[in-house]
Amino acid sequence: MTQKIGIIGGSGLYKLNAFQEIQMGPEFFEAQSNAYGRPSGVIRKCVLEGVDVELYFLPRHGVNHHLNPSEVPYRANILALKELGVDWIISISAVGSLKEEIAPGDMVIIDQYIDRTKNRPSTFFHNGIVAHVGFGDPVCSVLRQYLLDGANEVTNKVHDGGTYICMEGPAFSTRAESEMYRSWGASVIGMTNLPEAKLAREAEISYATLAMSTDYDCWHTDHDDVTVEQVVAIMNQNVQTAQDILLKVIPRIAAHEGPSPLDGSLKSAIITKKENFPPKRKYDLNSIIGKYL
Repeated sequence: MTQKIGIIGGSGLYKLNAFQEIQMGPEFFEAQSNAYGRPSGVIRKCVLEGVDVELYFLPRHGVNHHLNPSEVPYRANILALKELGVDWIISISAVGSLKEEIAPGDMVIIDQYIDRTKNRPSTFFHNGIVAHVGFGDPVCSVLRQYLLDGANEVTNKVHDGGTYICMEGPAFSTRAESEMYRSWGASVIGMTNLPEAKLAREAEISYATLAMSTDYDCWHTDHDDVTVEQVVAIMNQNVQTAQDILLKVIPRIAAHEGPSPLDGSLKSAIITKKENFPPKRKYDLNSIIGKYL
């Protein structure tokens, strides 16, 4: 089977220069609107020569970076990718480091998240349909391993595992908050991945994060407090590395036999009886729940 992969690019990654983009007609882009509105930006279909795979790239903050982390339409983004048939999502994300050993420029292959957001809708199951998916292990272990193996082929600055604190933003942390997160044992801090991971799990999509450290947040007394200029400078250095890693990871996913590991994760999670589903909600979520009807 041809694997379909979504790549969500964070700060600094607005286009996949390492991949060939397929020009699609206006009807393709119009179809990306869904019950939750339009995604952050136009989802571009890409190919990798010699690899049997379909790639879809979405810039999380828009190509002009006009959406702050609280404004990103997470539900529209994930549902649009699901409706395109995506079964795997790789999140490329800039983060602040909460550990001395994770230096700016290092890559972290995340395995856990902590939610510190306040105003983020992060479920498809509301307004008449209730579901509770398992989320103890929020990252697809298979996809995480593909990311880890691919990253280790490209750079020796890779950390296997780490907890991602997802804060609301858009302001960076206070020093007290940064020290609190460090006391929890968290590895990095960002502003976007937890809503995506939750929604991807509900949509039965394998999700994993390639986190790119850009700074030491504000806890490190030997480094200046984080600034946008610092983040952008390091992020720009990391963009090529991230794309080089993707070139190693995509063939691994393409060679995966059968459906993604998270296929079927919703099967026992829906609590509301099918006969009580509101018709509009059934229609809106057909790409997610249709096979269970």
